[in-house]
Order: sequence, then C-alpha cells, then structure tokens
Amino acid sequence: MGERLDTFSVKAETASVHEETSCSVRSRFYTPPSQFDGCFTTFYQLALDCEDGEQIEDYLQPEWGNIRFFAHSAPRAEVGGMVAENARFTATGPSSLPCKFTLGTTRMWGIGFLPLGWARFIDADATDLTNCVYDGAAHADYAKFDCLSEVLCDPEVSTEEQLAFLHETLERLMRPNRDEPKITRIHTALVSGNFVSVSDLADACGMSIRTLERMCHRYFGFTPKLLMRRQRFMRSLSTFMLQRGARWTEAMDEEYHDQAQFTREFTEFMTMTPSAYAALDHPILASFMEARARVWGSAAQTLDKPAADAN
Repeated sequence: MGERLDTFSVKAETASVHEETSCSVRSRFYTPPSQFDGCFTTFYQLALDCEDGEQIEDYLQPEWGNIRFFAHSAPRAEVGGMVAENARFTATGPSSLPCKFTLGTTRMWGIGFLPLGWARFIDADATDLTNCVYDGAAHADYAKFDCLSEVLCDPEVSTEEQLAFLHETLERLMRPNRDEPKITRIHTALVSGNFVSVSDLADACGMSIRTLERMCHRYFGFTPKLLMRRQRFMRSLSTFMLQRGARWTEAMDEEYHDQAQFTREFTEFMTMTPSAYAALDHPILASFMEARARVWGSAAQTLDKPAADAN
C-alpha cells in the first residue's frame, strides 16, 4: 500500500454544517486513475460529525450501483422495503427508488459503478439486484469487495494508504467485457437526453431494440424506457436541488407534458409527492449534490457521462 496519493487526483474538498442538528459534513472527491475510465463515478470520502450521539436522516435519489464502507457509525438503509442495518460494508444495485438512511458520526468511502464498471466487476445481471440494499459481506455477488473493509473501515489507516489499497484491489478484480462498446454507446445516448422513444435510442446506438433491451437488462438494470424516464426525472430533481428556493415548475424537464405528469413520475421514483419531498430537510444530500456539481460537473451519478475512450 505504498503507492503515492497523486495516482488519484484530488478533485476537491467541501464542508458544510447542518445547523438544526449541529452536524458537520465534509466530502472529498477523487478521480479514479485512467485504467478505470468509464467504470466509476467518483471515489469519495464523507466525514459526518454529530454531537451527543445525534443521527440524521436523508434520502438518496435513484442511482447506479454502489458499494460503501463505514468507520464508526454504520447506517440503517432502506430501499423498497429492504433494510440493511449496522453493516460496515453496504451494497446497492441500480435503483429507481430512493434509499432512506439514518446515520450518525462516521467516516465513509463511496464507490459508484457506472454500467461499464458493472460489466467489468459484477457477475450478476444488474436487473437481478435493482432496488436492493445488502450487507455486502454477506451477499454472493458483492462479497469479493469485502476485502476492502479491513483498510477502508479503519480510521487509523491514512488516506494515502486507503487510496492505494483501493486502487490495487480494484485493478486486481477488474476484467474486460466484450460488450463494452455497446455499453458505452447506450450510456452516452441516455445521458444526452436526446431520445424519447426506445426505437430512436436503439437506432442511435446502432443496434436492434431486442439487443438494446438485453444490454440494459444485463448492465443497466432496467428497461430502456424506464432508464430514459429516470434520466428525465433526475435532470429535474437535480435542477431543483441546485436551485434552492426554486419552484418545481421551474425545475421540470422540458420533456414533461405538464405538471401532472411530472408529479406522477416523481411519486413513482421517490415514493412521495414533490411537495412532500420539498418539505423534508436534506442535511447531507443538498450540500453533497451542490459540491458534486461544482467540482465534478454533474450533481448525481445518473447524470455522469461515460469516458469517451472507455471502449
């Protein structure tokens, strides 16, 4: 674990204080090295400090698959009625539902898998693990990453050592996939937001609808139609979160026909109405999305573009 920290460039460090609970949140974003281009969103650290044993509650928006490692407090996380609690290593598949979590003082490493990363690291079909949260160490498809826990969950290990170990371990676990060019074409088209029909998306990707559906099932987790709807929703939600004080009508993506359609889709993806969501406090997510947008260029994983040379 003696590799230098500059193998991973530090994108930025941010900090905020949640006044109602006296909890402070600090986050650091790291750019994965070039051999992982297109595989991950960011590697990031989050430090949460709460006084007197306080805990905070928030909702993660729909996203790609993730693995997260916790030192000190471990979360209670719930997705679609499935709960993982007190696990120092949690794993989630691609989601079209929110992840509700409760968390106290902790140090966390987060690693998000883009579809290409899923192809290179996860053996299971993405659709089999959607809208699920697990104790990663106890799940057959995620257990191989538990070897990271000993180092990433140890607060006595330096960041330099943790990053080097993360790099070495992921490089050892990565293997190529013959579908990489197709995955990158689909991902690029989805993020562009230029397609509203599955047939148009398939044509743009240079493949049949049947092939597109098979690729999405295996590596993206959902049907092409739902993936396009999720992109539209996440563009709207991210705009709302970044423009504090904005109205939903100002944040709605132009592809929505009217506010009623937006409200229906919001309720489907977040299991609550837009007004109910807006009334909630977001002690972690609001500042995290703002920081991510500022230093990474997109506020949410689902809006990240694949690397141009990933195929």
